[in-house]
This record gives sequence, C-alpha cells and structure tokens, in this order.
Amino acid sequence: MTPKHLAEAAARTLEAPVTTVSVASIVDHTLLRPESTADDVAALVAEARRLGTYSVCVSPNQLPLGDTGDVKVATVCGFPSGAHHADVKAAEAARSVADGADEIDMVVNLALATTGRYAEVQAEIAAVRAAAPAPVVLKVIIESAALTDEQIVAVCRAAEAAGADFVKTSTGFHPAGGASVHAVELMAQTVGGRLGVKASGGIRTAEAALEMIAAGATRLGLSGTATVLEGLTR
Repeated sequence: MTPKHLAEAAARTLEAPVTTVSVASIVDHTLLRPESTADDVAALVAEARRLGTYSVCVSPNQLPLGDTGDVKVATVCGFPSGAHHADVKAAEAARSVADGADEIDMVVNLALATTGRYAEVQAEIAAVRAAAPAPVVLKVIIESAALTDEQIVAVCRAAEAAGADFVKTSTGFHPAGGASVHAVELMAQTVGGRLGVKASGGIRTAEAALEMIAAGATRLGLSGTATVLEGLTR
C-alpha cells in the first residue's frame, strides 16, 4: 500500500463499528520520554504486538529496533521544538530511514509558521521529504495549540504542497497543549482526505480517542494505548 492510500484505508476501517481492533489498527503506540531505555522500548514493541497497533513511535536514538513483526516503526524528527535547521532535520530523517524507520514525524519550525513565512515552512518539509522519499510515510507535526486557525490552515496547505502524507496535531510536549477536536476538524477539512490526520497529545481516554476519530483523525498517537483500548470495552 502506498502512503497516499493510508488515510483512505484508515477511514474505511473506521466506517465499520468501532472496536478495540479497529482503533488499535490506527494507533502509533508511542514512547518518547527522554529517559526511555532499550528495555522500555522492547516492552513497548511487545505491547504493540499484543494490542495490534499500527506502529510504535520511538526516539531516533533507539533505532534500529530489529524484528517488530507486523508493527511499523515510526520515529520523530526535529523533536520536540522544531527549532532546527532544515538540513539538520533532513539529515536526521535520512539517518532514521537508514536505521529502519517506516515513518517520520517531523516538527515544523513554529517561528516560521507564526510569522507567516509559509513558503519557508513548505521548503523545510520538502527537504525532509526529499531525504525520506516514499514509501516512507512523512507526518508533519504542526503544534496546532500554538497556532491560530489561519496558521493551521496555511501550514496544512504547505505540508500538502511539500508532499507530506499526514498532518499531525502536536508533539505532546508544548506548553500550549495537545490535540483538540476543533484543530482536528479544521485540519481534516483543510486536507480534504488527500492527507491523513494524526491526533496526538493528551489523548488518554477512550472517550477522547473517539472524539478525535469523529472529528476526522485517521491516526492516533497514544502513550497509554492499553488504557484507551480497555475503555472501549466498558
């Protein structure tokens, strides 16, 4: 399956009645704590395989992961601030792909976004896209809680123009906050199904996960995946 078909596949999955299996199938099971050890990551992979999540998302220094079975490997780039030179982000992405990453979640330069320099936002995303070409999946973290609606729309358009596969709400580390229903709705409306939408940051309950899916999220970034999935059965 090509990256451009991922959003459509996720949407089709979620057209059916929501179950723990269908939700797990769009989850990036995430561990990005700076102090995480190799043993922590191994436990994450084992849990992801048990839960049936789409991927694991780990810090780039933890790569390569070795055998993860059917679970894809995602990592982050320019994380968590986004305040890195574009060529540094590109080099980091290329190294992660060489180390086995299937997906790259890059953080945009927020200073460019908040000052309306959208052509430069597009250029840095394009630089990472060139360093991590398809079939690697590129997700663009826009840090939506720190942006106005106008800025969210403009950055999503820049991500699409640069060849990204997803736009993503948040790192989960910004003081402005994480994912919101409003941001996911706006992002989904902007990309119109041409890109996927990943909701990430502060999604800790089944109710919150379902709200994000209803708003248009086609991928979820969760660190407490087991708790969220258990909540779906109650």
